[in-house]
Amino acid sequence: MTVHFVGAGPGAADLITVRGRDAIATSPVCLYAGSLVPPELLAHCPAGARLVDTANLTLDEIVTEMVTAHTAGRDVARLHSGDPSVFSAVAEQIRRLDAAGVPYRIVPGVPAFAAAAAALGRELTVPGVGQTVILTRVSSRSTPMPPGEDLATLGATRATLVLHLAVQRIDAVVADLLPHYGVDCPVAVVARASRPDEVVLRGTLADIAASVHAAGIVRTAVIIVGAVLGAADFPDSHLYSADRCRR
Repeated sequence: MTVHFVGAGPGAADLITVRGRDAIATSPVCLYAGSLVPPELLAHCPAGARLVDTANLTLDEIVTEMVTAHTAGRDVARLHSGDPSVFSAVAEQIRRLDAAGVPYRIVPGVPAFAAAAAALGRELTVPGVGQTVILTRVSSRSTPMPPGEDLATLGATRATLVLHLAVQRIDAVVADLLPHYGVDCPVAVVARASRPDEVVLRGTLADIAASVHAAGIVRTAVIIVGAVLGAADFPDSHLYSADRCRR
C-alpha cells in the first residue's frame, strides 16, 4: 500500500501528469481539497472509491484516513493543488506517515507560478535581465516567516519575486518592495491561473494595488514582480548561439 501525494496542477483539469492521473485511477481512496482541486479529476477515480474532501479536516484527521487505508491495504491518492514541493503542507504529513510506518511517494505537478507565467506569455529567467526567481509568501494568518525572509530583505536582491498567498495584503507588498524595485517596476497578478475564470492583471508597483482592489481579487492568486515582465531589449541566450553551435 502507498500514499501517492499527487500534484493536481494549478486548476485546469488537463494540467496533470500521466503519472498523477494513473495514481488516481489505481487508488481506491482519494483525499482532495474541494476548494482547490478541480472536480473533473475525480472522474479518474476507480468505481466505488472512497472520496474525502479534506477542506474542513484537521491534519490529524487527514493522516488518520491514510493510516486507516494503510491498515486495510488500500492505496491513497492525496491530491494537492499545484506542485507538492511548495506551500503544500506535505512535509508535516510525511513526517507523520514516517512515524506510523506508512509508505508514500510524491508525484510532481504543474505549479501555480508556472501556469501564471504561461498566462502572461513570459519567461521568468531572461538573459541579461533576471536569472534568479524567488518563490515566497507573506505572513498574515499563516505561519510566521523565518528571520531574514521578510519582503524587505528579499526585495533587496531585486530578483524576480513570485508571491503566493499574498494578494490579500497587496498594499503591504507594494509598500515593502517600492524602496527596492521602484514605482515603474512591472508587476502582474494572475488569479485562478489556467481556469476558465482566470484573471490577469498587469501594471507596475505604482498601480497594481488599485487594480487588484478594483477586480475584487482576494485569494487563489500569484503575484509576480520583476523587470523580466517588461523585458524586450535583451541578448539572446548563449545556449543556442551560433558560436556555441560551431564548437
